[in-house]
Amino acid sequence: MKKQEIFLLPFFIFIFIFYSTSAFSRETVPFGLCPKYNPRIMYQLYQPFVDYLSENSPYQFEIKLSRSYQEMVDRLGKGEVLIGSCGPVPYIKAKEKYGVRPILRALNKDGNPFYRGIIIVRKDSPIQKLSDLKGKSFAFGQLLSTAGHIVPQYHLVEAGVQPKDLFHYSYLRHHDSVVYAVLKGQFDAGAVKDIVAYKYEKEGLRFLSITDPIPTVLITGRSDAPRELVESVRSALLKLDPKDPVYQKKMASWDEEFKYGFTQASDSDYDPIRKILRTMDLDREMKGKVKD
Repeated sequence: MKKQEIFLLPFFIFIFIFYSTSAFSRETVPFGLCPKYNPRIMYQLYQPFVDYLSENSPYQFEIKLSRSYQEMVDRLGKGEVLIGSCGPVPYIKAKEKYGVRPILRALNKDGNPFYRGIIIVRKDSPIQKLSDLKGKSFAFGQLLSTAGHIVPQYHLVEAGVQPKDLFHYSYLRHHDSVVYAVLKGQFDAGAVKDIVAYKYEKEGLRFLSITDPIPTVLITGRSDAPRELVESVRSALLKLDPKDPVYQKKMASWDEEFKYGFTQASDSDYDPIRKILRTMDLDREMKGKVKD
């Protein structure tokens, strides 16, 4: 071995040990997610997002995927998850029971913090208006799904269609499960969030009804989550600029809900959903029905 190589060897050993120690010393933080899609799609859409957080903070984030929206709420309550993302209804339930706090809310492609629920039927369905759903079968999302259950059911009731007026209804596990069930003719109609409806529209869907605007999904955390953790996530996400080509490329593979950036969130943003929840006996539904 040459003298120069011998001289440099300790330097390279130091660099290796430094970076190896730094990598292993980073705190691993589970990032909780509600199961909006099947697990394969969830990891495909959210692993790049979680990787971005790891690259832009002192923490090593990893996906903590729950089997149900309620499980996500309970994990926040038990401290298994300090920070994560969920829709308005799971957030409200977690806030009521465990005092979680809102951190940020997502923006849509128009730069607004709202999305919508869409009631879908097959393109060849004879159903033309909401009142036609009386005596028909309906696929909701999970019980705590805002766009897959709560807001669409409220929308149906306002149109004079009570759940008891339906021939049959079920709560399916994922938004894409609802789409497939409707396309296969297993249900006459179903409810999904807008980005899912638009994604599958060309597969043979028709939009029967679109809900009023719904406040977007949140990044939320436990009230006792370390301030440094919360601020590092807030800082990393607020600097995203969907108009910047660099960030556009980075966010291209993210879920549609996250690829247009974030804005500050406050608890009062979700008061319209609380108003809807007060009109529903959700506890009775949760006891009387199980998810598919």
